[in-house]
Amino acid sequence: MEHHSSRVDYEWIEALGWEQREDKKNVTGTGQEWWYHWKADELKRVNPSALVPTLISVDLQTGKSDESKPVYESLVTIDFVDQISGATGNDRLVPSDPYEAARCRVWADRVNRDLCSPYYGVLVRKEDSERKEHFDNLIKGLTAFSNELVMTQGPLFLANGQLSNVDLALVPWAYRYYVFEHYRGDEYVISPEKYPQLKPYFEWYDHVMELDAVKRTLPDKAKYLEHIGKYADSSARSKVANAVRRGVSAHELDDDKDEY
Repeated sequence: MEHHSSRVDYEWIEALGWEQREDKKNVTGTGQEWWYHWKADELKRVNPSALVPTLISVDLQTGKSDESKPVYESLVTIDFVDQISGATGNDRLVPSDPYEAARCRVWADRVNRDLCSPYYGVLVRKEDSERKEHFDNLIKGLTAFSNELVMTQGPLFLANGQLSNVDLALVPWAYRYYVFEHYRGDEYVISPEKYPQLKPYFEWYDHVMELDAVKRTLPDKAKYLEHIGKYADSSARSKVANAVRRGVSAHELDDDKDEY
């Protein structure tokens, strides 16, 4: 949204929060109470999974929310906003060239599966061997992403410095990888010294984190550590956390099996 903020008006609404409930049977295994995701009523009405991001349009005549045409799923919302923005050329997040658009959609999905889902595996799974397996898969995914970056002159996924849906799919998670060191130790640090094969990725990271549209969306690191700690200590009850506890990847969550 911030990339197209001059073209698309929007208002951010707090739709998620935490509420604490007693863990009477000590299911968490930590003696901690459960933390449940609180979800806004409008989010539950328009999105079957009640997940963010979810876009709700506003009737320009009445100024009221129109819940009849919600748009949700992270990658879908990026495409949708890009289309309604009227942007052209390098301002587009999904290229006008059909081949490049297809390549972007393939890689945006890969980022979601290979660079987002393992993040939760490292934090939620209790056995260190399982955490390490998810971390190793994450490094494999970053290596593949780095190899794809060198297909252009860099530092972004597309040529000519064009920001894309692939870049934005990864930005939130790349920014959050710092939590691994805090909650899982030095073995889980992702640095240029430990992983020199990821040089294109680190160059990409340094570039995107300096973009104004990206800076405006990044959470405070200390506050985010407190938030994500509920996943790291097994006290979070959310669909994503429940799915990973169940043994599947975060992107494979099931609305029925992982309800809470």
